[in-house]
Amino acid sequence: MLHLLYILSFTVLAFIAIRNLIRNLVSFGFDREQGYRTHNQRNPVYSSANKNTVPHPELLDDSGNLIKEPLLVMRSVNVEDARQHLDSIYNNSSAQKIENQEEI
Repeated sequence: MLHLLYILSFTVLAFIAIRNLIRNLVSFGFDREQGYRTHNQRNPVYSSANKNTVPHPELLDDSGNLIKEPLLVMRSVNVEDARQHLDSIYNNSSAQKIENQEEI
């Protein structure tokens, strides 16, 4: 009797999983047919709300204007320069001060 209950429960779970899979595939198909519009273009309520928000401070320059250039700028750094910079950060950290106090 218990075996039949297990088989029945797993059969029901399998049907639910397959139904959700088919529903998700259909909804993805409809989204793809509508094109690659942004979320703001689909729902005008969000687009008006986004106009009133303040941008993150890292996206602003010194005068408060929005930055329109790439934010990731990489430069080549010499290994010795990087090591000296990391050593200076380590020496100035509070962990180093705590270790020095424990040694006394």
